[in-house]
Amino acid sequence: MAKNVLLDTRTANFLELIGNGKIYRVPPYQRDYSWQEEQWEDLWNDIIEMREDRDQRHYMGALVIESINDREFQIIDGQQRLATLTLLALAVIKRLLELADQGHEPEANRERAQSLRHRFIGEKDPASLIESSKLFLNATDDAFFQDYLIQLKEPRNPRGLPKSNKLLWRCFQYFFRRLGESGSGLTTGQSLATLLNETVARQLLFIQITVDDELNAYTVFETLNARGLELSATDLLKNYLFSRVRVPADLAHLQRRWQHLIATIRQERFPDFLRYHLLCRHAKVRKQRLFKIVRDAVRSPDQVFELMDALEGRAELFAALQDDTHEYWIENREARPFIRDLILFGSKQLTPVLFAAWERFDPHDFARTTKLISRFIFRYTVVSSLNTNALEPISHEIASGILDGSIQGPREVHERLRPLYVGDEKFKQDFANLIINTGGRRRKIAKYILCRLETDQSSRACDPDTDPATIEHILPENPSYDWSDFFPEEKWDEYIYRLGNLTLLEPSLNRQFGNRPYAEKLEGYEKSQYRMTSTLPDLAPETWTPQLVERRQREMAERAAHLWRSDFE
Repeated sequence: MAKNVLLDTRTANFLELIGNGKIYRVPPYQRDYSWQEEQWEDLWNDIIEMREDRDQRHYMGALVIESINDREFQIIDGQQRLATLTLLALAVIKRLLELADQGHEPEANRERAQSLRHRFIGEKDPASLIESSKLFLNATDDAFFQDYLIQLKEPRNPRGLPKSNKLLWRCFQYFFRRLGESGSGLTTGQSLATLLNETVARQLLFIQITVDDELNAYTVFETLNARGLELSATDLLKNYLFSRVRVPADLAHLQRRWQHLIATIRQERFPDFLRYHLLCRHAKVRKQRLFKIVRDAVRSPDQVFELMDALEGRAELFAALQDDTHEYWIENREARPFIRDLILFGSKQLTPVLFAAWERFDPHDFARTTKLISRFIFRYTVVSSLNTNALEPISHEIASGILDGSIQGPREVHERLRPLYVGDEKFKQDFANLIINTGGRRRKIAKYILCRLETDQSSRACDPDTDPATIEHILPENPSYDWSDFFPEEKWDEYIYRLGNLTLLEPSLNRQFGNRPYAEKLEGYEKSQYRMTSTLPDLAPETWTPQLVERRQREMAERAAHLWRSDFE
């Protein structure tokens, strides 16, 4: 394929993929075989259903391959499907040989088995008489695949096999068993051969995407958003790094370190982790550019291990930033409450700043930086809902400044954040109009805000994670008709989730109130231990109206402005 072509896409059936002497190789350190009975069962049912209708087709999804030459390809994504279909083909061949051994058309069935093996599996070496393969799996699975499955040999000790080898063996056994079931209609050599040579070979379709290098493969994955693909962007990046290392001992060392790195940060988080790591030094790191940045910077084995050193240095911190119970915060208790806040807010754009501050500031200044960032994010994102795209450029600027020494403490971090810092007037205006639907994660944010306001009002600690309080909707979520006397029905939807309509209440009282009229709730509110609730009768001694919701929320906003203010304002 011409090197100036980004990719070649076409629809191909299984026979077109596997025929004409083509060879497919799984990169040595790509993930192991992992399909299980649920996937085998789905595939089998699809095949049996198609067997009844020759015109029916079933799409197996995208197969992404990189061309090594005209006949040899590296599998970027699709190894699970190709391996499974190869095991099905081997099970058909073994069934045919079994029929021959039992005296059922012995010559014809052996000829069928040999013809199907040549077409779908590979040819026999004329010198060694060893059966060859069109498919080569990864470092963990290939030896077992070639030495046992391709040769139709039973492993000596299946229980002692690695997990993925066991799955390969169980997959082969699964299809061999299903092919021999009395009700399958596959009792003759002709029916077995037709199943493989017609139904599987011609009615299973793939979207074949052929790329000319790893960068284009990564671009394809990002374009498709990896939807429905078995391989992830993390796997592609891993495969590239491992391809730069040639010495077996170094590869084994890299594999151990990679496994520990992924165990620390988790597979699905790696692209984000890598992006935040790179943002410390690179101004623009879109997800689509990750692979290109790594490829341009990492060419030699030494550079691979330099990158691993840097990633490992930040991996534990990245994990700790997702978990406020992490051991890091046992030693750095001052930072823990603000880490907990940032986890709740779900905003990670300033992670590069935290990476840099952890490495350059002392523990006290790191804690002050986390406090500053948590208050900044609360104002910017949680309350004012401003565009988070603006945060990553300034995150890079600050992280880079901390690392090169031009920013030496949290006060200077604040000065760099100042252009985006939401001032008091805008914050109070936005807070006074804040609506929080109390379902899902937003419920936790609502309780967090109410607990902080309660602590400030009553001078009694109210921890949102441990306090038993429930969120009471003063105007209930499902108001009875009685509420319409003083709270117009057309305003219910607009005001139910206004923060001014929410308060903290003991669970027992909340259960009693339900959607009762306001006048019937007042006595319970007076008895509440929560100051923001017990003072409600003073604000609204008779009725609850839209005007009172707005007034209460404006008062909350005044209190919030000093609670969530930067220490450097």
